[in-house]
Formats: sequence, C-alpha cells, structure tokens
Amino acid sequence: MPAVPIFIRNNPKLAFFALVAVAASGFGQTFFIAIFGGALREEFQLSNSAYGASYSAATLLSAFVLLGAGTLVDRWPLKRVAIFGTVLLSAGCLTLALTQSAWMLLPGFFLLRFAGQGFMTHMGMTTAGRYFTADRGKVIALAALGFPIAEALLPTSGSLLIPISGWRSVWIIAVVILLLLVLPTLLWLAGDAGREVKSAATESTDNDRDFTRAQVLRDRGFYCLLPAALMTPFVVTAILFHQGAIAEGRGWSLSVLAGAFGGYAAGHWLALLFAGSLVDRFGAQRSLPLALIPMVAALLLLAFVEQTWVPYAYLSLIGIAQAGTGTAGSALWPERYGSSHLGAIRAVSQSAMVLSTAASPLLAGFLLDRGWSVTDLSLLLVLTVSVSSLLTLSAGRTSYQRTEVVMK
Repeated sequence: MPAVPIFIRNNPKLAFFALVAVAASGFGQTFFIAIFGGALREEFQLSNSAYGASYSAATLLSAFVLLGAGTLVDRWPLKRVAIFGTVLLSAGCLTLALTQSAWMLLPGFFLLRFAGQGFMTHMGMTTAGRYFTADRGKVIALAALGFPIAEALLPTSGSLLIPISGWRSVWIIAVVILLLLVLPTLLWLAGDAGREVKSAATESTDNDRDFTRAQVLRDRGFYCLLPAALMTPFVVTAILFHQGAIAEGRGWSLSVLAGAFGGYAAGHWLALLFAGSLVDRFGAQRSLPLALIPMVAALLLLAFVEQTWVPYAYLSLIGIAQAGTGTAGSALWPERYGSSHLGAIRAVSQSAMVLSTAASPLLAGFLLDRGWSVTDLSLLLVLTVSVSSLLTLSAGRTSYQRTEVVMK
C-alpha cells in the first residue's frame, strides 16, 4: 500500500474531499456542457446567439446567488454543505435530461453553473484552504487536480455516449454518478468536519485577527490582487470559446487544434505537480504575478507567430499558467486574511470569477465581429494581464500577514 504523502498525512480525508468536490464540479463546467451544444440547439431550434444568451444569463445569475450561498461553507457542517451542493448539481443534470422546451434550459443551466462551476469548486477549494496551513499550496494543488481529471474523463465519455444512447441519457447517468457515487464518497470523507469551523470562527471573533468579508471589502489590497486572480479564467474562457475563430484567422485545421488541447491538459496537469511547492515556499501573494508570466508568453506567441506548432506551444503555456494562478489564487485569501471567514471571502472572488467567464467570451466575440484580428485581441489581453500583474505589487501586507510573520 503506498504511503500517504507527508503534506496530507494529518488529514488525508479532507484533502481528498477537496479533490472529489472539484472533480465533481466538472458536470457544471463549460468543457462538459459544451459537448451538448449542437444537440440542444437542434432539439429546440435555437440560434447560436439565443443559445449563448441563455447560457450567459444563467452564468451571471449563478454568480450573484453564490455571493450569499458561499457563506454556507462557514456556517454549516461540511456534510450538510456536501449534500446541498451535490443535490443541486444533480437537480441541474435532471432538469436538462427532462426538459421539453427551450425555456427550461435556463433553470437547468443555472443549477449546473451555480452548483457545479460555482458551489462545488468553492466548497472544495475552501476546504483545502481552511484545514491546511503549512502545506496549503500543495493541498490546493492536489484539489485542483480535479479539474484536469474531469477534463480528461467527462467530455470524452459524454461524446462517446451521445451517439449511442442520446444526449438525455448522459445527463441521467450524471445524476446516478453524483447521487450514488460522489455524494456517499463526500459524506464519508467529510467525517465530523464543520464543528471546527464554528469554533474557529468564535476564536477569530475573540482575538480579532482573521478578517471578515466586510473588512476584506474595505482593504485596498484586495482590489489590487483580485484582477490577477481572475486573469487566467478570463483569458482562458475567451480564448477557448473562440478557438474556432482563432484557428480560422490563423489558417489552422481543426485536427491540429484538437491535438493541441492535449498540450493544454498536459501543461495544466504537470504544472500542478510543482505549483503547490512553489506557493508554499514563496507565498501565494508573491507567486501570483510570477504565475502569469507563461500566460503573457502564450499570448505573445499567439499574436506574432502563425506556424502550425503554435497551438501546441501556446495552449501548453496557458495550461501551465492556469495551474500556477489557480493554486496561488486559492491560497492567497487564507494567507492574507485567515481562514475563519474563508467561505464568505472566497464567495466574492468565486462570484467575480464566474462573472469574468460570462463576460470575456462576449467581449472577445464583439471585438472579433468588429474586425479585430487575432493579433489585436492577443495584444489587448497581454496588456490586460500585464497591468493586472503589476497591480499586485502595490497590494502590501495585511495586519493578519504581519502577525503571522511575528508568530512564526
């Protein structure tokens, strides 16, 4: 039997709870829902714009609801939180499976985006950030492995099943997996966790060290760091959503593009293996702007080079940046503000992330429709990422961080 890694030895169940929760969020992520786009548009006679509008509207609504619901991770035992998230995600899958009219897509998409992309990810990453301190970066990187696992398994499996049994059956299978496999696993891994959250919150109130969400929203440094934390999902969603237009503009075939996504997954996966160690060594706040460097390199490559090897290189670099910024961004908030109110604080950043992923495809599509070239769009994104990275340098340290340094 392999030895349990040292960095999770004190609480391996909660580390793997975070991993399973993040992987299960895949049922509500764009990379899975996208494989049903053609079938749904054909079934309900929807145009691309009508289909996209319903998806964006549901995503935006889920971001606002998450602002309130995200605090449940601070107030409820972990088992109850797991039941809440998994049941809602299952309800979204079931709604899609049973829908008989186009208007039913909106509540289905909302439940998938809120419970999947929003709440399950939020629950997993908050758990990894709250219960681990010394090796927080490594545990968050372990939890983030759930994303490439889901990316590797769900779209491929769904694409194979749709021609065989129809698109509705895939959503029914998703419900069965969530309720009969994922939920029992999460409940077992959660154990009695949650009582600790309440006691930690009480201690935080007494010693007044950990920040509340209201205090975070008054911290200027939060607004200096948030754009950098949002840059990778903002850019990745824009680039991947309009990958067909980018390929057309560059003269790349769809077969080349399909193969290049292997580089994206490989870069994401491999970078996660060392991203946690770097964050633990240098700190999340220092690591965040450094993790954006591969993103800038990828966008410059996309802007100025048109050879057929470029998709493999730039998507691999984007995968590396996603691993680094995802790990640093998740570790940043407990490092900077403490963990007692982490659910409420992460709910703000998670909601902002969902909003950014709803806005970036619309913005990029508007610019491309207005005649912007791939080079123009890439250079605009380079400027945006660079400014966001430089903005982190003016964040400074919080009183919580200064106290932690003294205590160490």
